[in-house]
Amino acid sequence: MLPIELRTPREIVQMLARRVKVLRLERGWTQREIADRAGIALATYRRFERSGRISLERLARLAVILGVQSGFDGLFAPPPARSLTELEREDARPPRKRGRRSDAET
Repeated sequence: MLPIELRTPREIVQMLARRVKVLRLERGWTQREIADRAGIALATYRRFERSGRISLERLARLAVILGVQSGFDGLFAPPPARSLTELEREDARPPRKRGRRSDAET
């Protein structure tokens, strides 16, 4: 099996769909049961198992009902600081303020 770093986005989403299916089957849930528990349409869930296509919010709902939401914690996490100076710089940064778009109507 290829490491995730060598997989295409399509292969990654299909792998996730297979993993969700395995967890569903381990619990003895039908497709309808998992869709109902997650609050998503049955057709949406079936498409996900078949193709891996699903919205991020719906994927998060599935993760919550399957108890694997902690897997989202590492997604897009900033890299760890490599030095004390980098840590101090991160702590000293004020939060960014949102500005107005220059093309916005007044």
